[in-house]
Amino acid sequence: MMGDNLVQQLAKDIDCCECFSLQMDESTDITDKAQLCIFIRMVFHDMTAKEELLAVLHMNAHTRGDYTFEIFKHFIDKNKIPVCKLVSITTNGAPSMIVRSNGFVAKCREDEASLQRRLFRLHLEEAGSDHSDLLLHTDVRWLSRGKFLQRFRDLLPEVKQFLHDNKHAEYPQLNDDRWLLDLSFLTDLANLLNELNVELQGKDKTVIDMISTVNSFKGKLKLLSSKIQRHDLGNFRNLASELNNQGKDLTEIDSACYAEQFDTILSDFARRFQDFALLEPVATFMCFPFLENAEVDVLASKIATMFQLSSAEVEDEILTLQANINLKSRAHEQFWSLLTEEKYPNMRKCATTLTAMFGSTYLCESTFSHMKFIKSKYRSTLTDDHLEACLRLAISSYCPHYASLVDSIQCKSSSE
Repeated sequence: MMGDNLVQQLAKDIDCCECFSLQMDESTDITDKAQLCIFIRMVFHDMTAKEELLAVLHMNAHTRGDYTFEIFKHFIDKNKIPVCKLVSITTNGAPSMIVRSNGFVAKCREDEASLQRRLFRLHLEEAGSDHSDLLLHTDVRWLSRGKFLQRFRDLLPEVKQFLHDNKHAEYPQLNDDRWLLDLSFLTDLANLLNELNVELQGKDKTVIDMISTVNSFKGKLKLLSSKIQRHDLGNFRNLASELNNQGKDLTEIDSACYAEQFDTILSDFARRFQDFALLEPVATFMCFPFLENAEVDVLASKIATMFQLSSAEVEDEILTLQANINLKSRAHEQFWSLLTEEKYPNMRKCATTLTAMFGSTYLCESTFSHMKFIKSKYRSTLTDDHLEACLRLAISSYCPHYASLVDSIQCKSSSE
């Protein structure tokens, strides 16, 4: 009953919000049953945002993209979710989600009747995608990669001794100086990527936060590339330690090879986040719309293309906004809530859409941690409905209306 009460509160907020985004991910519970977790991020008229668990859909058959799509479509139809307010969906990079033919995204794009025209403006992180479409995915399953490499390197003496004492197969690379230097560099690099992954996670992280974090990391990679070419290992603790263990000089490392690895990662980032080039100027403007010497016509064209608006109308609103002395003096976090729908309809649409976008699937991943605790081996017979209710009560920001719930229960007197 408490779970149902929270669902009712959520339904009211969905009806009241101006737009929303979804994030979804799939995992299995203790009984190996697949569960599709869906979170919603709603943006309201005052530009405030709220993130809540929308649903946990139980997939009793398989987890192919087409089946996931059918389950999702049935849910939104059954619960009358106003998909006209949906501006983006964030998923992980699983093949079932993004594969070209039968993936979830492909099925969404094919469904002209109920979704395509009024629902999805997604852009895929894959070659040949339409830039007017948006689907962001963040791989959060490899957060332990750097920790694993670090632990292996820290225990390397013990590993070598164990292999020797137990007469296991020989691994000559464990005594190869060059291989050990490469391992140390890889460990330092994986730790850097872990830091980026952690920075991308967390509640209330928007796509604007993601753009800033990725750009900051790209700048860091460029700096580290130049440092290692100068044999400056201040940021490479493991590599410096291994050099010291081997009694070698800094000039003896293959700095050109390691610098090339940074260049490869930068190229990969440019490919994976190529759509950020479209979003970044718009996001920069939305963060502070009073930048001097802004190319208003170019900016208006990008906003109009991205959000399917009239370029002339957007341009006029930008010029009107930048000339408003009163608004300029009040440029703070809640700035966009000051703009009226009548005077700045296009600017408000742009602001609400960017505010609504999720930056990662962190909420789904953290919910799966709760799921493993709630549906444990001691409660493996917990029904799907009870599992969802327990999850909702565990993570929701809503509070059940206890008074109304008590009033709805009729007390019965005991008979002798």
